[in-house]
Amino acid sequence: MRLPGGWELIIVLVVVVLIFGVGKVADIGPALGKTISGFRKAIKDEEEVEEEKKEIEETEPSEKTE
Repeated sequence: MRLPGGWELIIVLVVVVLIFGVGKVADIGPALGKTISGFRKAIKDEEEVEEEKKEIEETEPSEKTE
């Protein structure tokens, strides 16, 4: 299966503009950008929480040693 070429992408873009209109298509770009940046932020926040948990586990002495 091959990737769509230039003409196929132009046809898809024309169909999208016909369905949604120019105004809606112009609104999709910023909305998509906000969604992607929110997703990246959530992933980064989760990674920071995991790193903090690891640091806490490494610094706390083990309670099982007697």
